[in-house]
Amino acid sequence: MSELDTLQTQLLQQIENASTLADLDSVRVSALGKKGIITEKMKSLGAMAPEERKAAGQQFNAVKNALAEAIETKKQQLEEAEINARLAREAVDITLPARPEKQGRIHPLYQTYDEVVAIFGQMGFEVAEGPDIEDDFHNFTALNTPKNHPARQMQDTFYLNGEENGEKFIVRTQTSAVQIRTMEKQTPPVRVIVPGRTYRCDYDATHAPMFHQVEGLIVDKETNMAHLKGCLTEFVKTFFELDDVPVRFRPSFFPFTEPSAEMDIGCSRTGGELKIGVGNDWLEILGCGMVHPNVLKACHIDPDVYQGFAFGIGLDRLAMLKYAIPDLRMFFESDMRWIKHYGFVALDIPSTGSGLSMTGGNKR
Repeated sequence: MSELDTLQTQLLQQIENASTLADLDSVRVSALGKKGIITEKMKSLGAMAPEERKAAGQQFNAVKNALAEAIETKKQQLEEAEINARLAREAVDITLPARPEKQGRIHPLYQTYDEVVAIFGQMGFEVAEGPDIEDDFHNFTALNTPKNHPARQMQDTFYLNGEENGEKFIVRTQTSAVQIRTMEKQTPPVRVIVPGRTYRCDYDATHAPMFHQVEGLIVDKETNMAHLKGCLTEFVKTFFELDDVPVRFRPSFFPFTEPSAEMDIGCSRTGGELKIGVGNDWLEILGCGMVHPNVLKACHIDPDVYQGFAFGIGLDRLAMLKYAIPDLRMFFESDMRWIKHYGFVALDIPSTGSGLSMTGGNKR
């Protein structure tokens, strides 16, 4: 069996010399595979005498076991070496600065939302919320809107399938419906603002079928028109970050307020540039007025005891004015280039100035 010893020595040397797992597997197959050298030699056992076969079989098994053990040991060595090499190759230098990541942006509409809520919050207003799907009573009837009012027509209002008490459900055309729900549940005094989505059949550069409003409501025993004018004047100065903004209140009509007014702010329009807070021109910005007695009655509040004011502002319009956004439709198109140009990083605070120019974008 000296030939078998020599073969074992040669195969052990090949195992030791294997430099990769692929080389090692090749030695294993050539030695112990179905057609390997050791396997082929073991086939000769059948031609041997019983005593000789027993001794030879033991030696063949000893060789197989020695080769298998050597292969397993070498395999572990090569696998460990491969892992170490990979770790060295893929090592991260923790002293290097982190890879830059794209920073998200706050949509200018929600930046405006936060600013408006913060300003009125400092005045003592609380945020109220309500459903987007409303009934006719809360959206129209309780707000003193006649049955034949144009706002009820199909061209302005989205009506839904299904009725309640003979009235169709709608998606709210104004957040004023939440004012009604608040007055139904809360005994005066009431001081709330209602930001949220509203829906109307309209679509162009300054109108969208879905847009955003914030409405305010105060109901108590003493609030009057002077308080309304002071509150809104302070709001526009704070929102546009100006020390002084010329304002005027023009008589107007809304079914749910009496008297009603539209608020204008001073501006200039020269050379294609709109600038707020300076000039001799005017820009309408919101509607307001004293709460109509019929609205109070619809909420079971005695108008002989309580009074108050209400106002409504388009959040989208405010964002367009403050941040020089020319087209409302871009608010909803999810263009990341637009968001990068007009958006805000977290905790960013707009700069202040003596006049607010509306010509360029707000790069941040």
